[in-house]
Amino acid sequence: MRTLSTPSPALICPQNSHSFQNGRGSSTSSSSVTGETVAMVHSPPPTRLTHPLIRLASRQQKEQANIDRLPDHSMIQIFSFLPTNQLCRCARVCRRWYNLAWDPRLWRTIRLTGETINVDRALKVLTRRLCQDTPNVCLMLETVIVSGCRRLTDRGLYTIAQCCPELRRLEVSGCYNISNEAVFDVVSLCPNLEHLDVSGCSKVTCISLTREASIKLSPLHGKQISIRYLDMTDCFVLEDEGLHTIAAHCTQLTHLYLRRCVRITDEGLRYLMIYCTSIKELSVSDCRFVSDFGMREIAKLESRLRYLSIAHCGRITDVGIRYIAKYCSKLRYLNARGCEGITDHGVEYLAKNCTKLKSLDIGKCPLVSDTGLEFLALNCFNLKRLSLKSCESITGQGLQIVAANCFDLQMLSVQDCEVSVDALRFVKRHCKRCIIEHTNPAFF
Repeated sequence: MRTLSTPSPALICPQNSHSFQNGRGSSTSSSSVTGETVAMVHSPPPTRLTHPLIRLASRQQKEQANIDRLPDHSMIQIFSFLPTNQLCRCARVCRRWYNLAWDPRLWRTIRLTGETINVDRALKVLTRRLCQDTPNVCLMLETVIVSGCRRLTDRGLYTIAQCCPELRRLEVSGCYNISNEAVFDVVSLCPNLEHLDVSGCSKVTCISLTREASIKLSPLHGKQISIRYLDMTDCFVLEDEGLHTIAAHCTQLTHLYLRRCVRITDEGLRYLMIYCTSIKELSVSDCRFVSDFGMREIAKLESRLRYLSIAHCGRITDVGIRYIAKYCSKLRYLNARGCEGITDHGVEYLAKNCTKLKSLDIGKCPLVSDTGLEFLALNCFNLKRLSLKSCESITGQGLQIVAANCFDLQMLSVQDCEVSVDALRFVKRHCKRCIIEHTNPAFF
């Protein structure tokens, strides 16, 4: 008969963390090896205590504990709000809590955070415990979030890939030690994976199936990956060829974020639009090589595109905005902050064609003036968020026109703009729910 055990909270807590019992701190059951936290596995609490005095004290404490009167389904509901490390602590309280804490419904998600945690070992022990009822396979686990765990390596991702075939969401942002090979294993062995966040993983340059998986797949399958949401922010080494491979394998993408992928050019966007025709949200902020030609490629998404961020793409001008305005009529969000080539003409194209626009950021666009704001006010009545930060040509007159027509405005940023207090008060009177971000000390 197999003995069940539970991972120690020390597995996922720093070595100097403490648990508290009866108001006194006591160190957790962890062992120190060169100052790091290591995994330990503990047996479940005994069913009953042997010493009569201890038995009596335990009975009295149990009678005083109101939480023990709650039914199992209520306890499980409470446990569902706990992070992974606290759930492991609860499993060590008593036999009943142990059984409840390992209810499969509570283990659809593993969430670990912290720079010092030995996350590879933690994932190995946790998945081994979750695989006890279904050897070698953890069928209930759907989400793994280990963002900011800098000690995560390929070994930890291999564990996830081998044990979690039903994985749907994986977030490893800021884990810069993982490489392409481990990511390939995850997407190959977890066919239901839809959400992947590898932002800040500077060694990741591509998303693709492993060679073995590609050989096994039938031609009918098309060697496709089911990912719909992909965040590769700050993957600095990503180039056009890598984006080409991603697009060819991840044709179901609807959300793609390439912020600060500084090597991406218009050619990479051309590859993307050939394969990924269902993209709704796209960010190429701070991709300094993206120009108006790239906007022409993005415009091929037409009415499917709802969110676009091109912030600080200095090569984009009114020409690129005109492509987007002409073909992407259902655009709801546009961030063009720092695109200094955009003028009132670009704002006019946008306002007249994208009338359902709800959020617009044209901060640090010095060529946009009150004329552009007037076009916005007379066409985009649903505007809720407008950022004009550091727009040198904006005055209070333009703000008053916006406020008089866009009653649903909820956020207005006019920091570092020369606008009068009277204009700000006018906005406040007409847009009562609007939060105004400003740098005018006379207005409060």
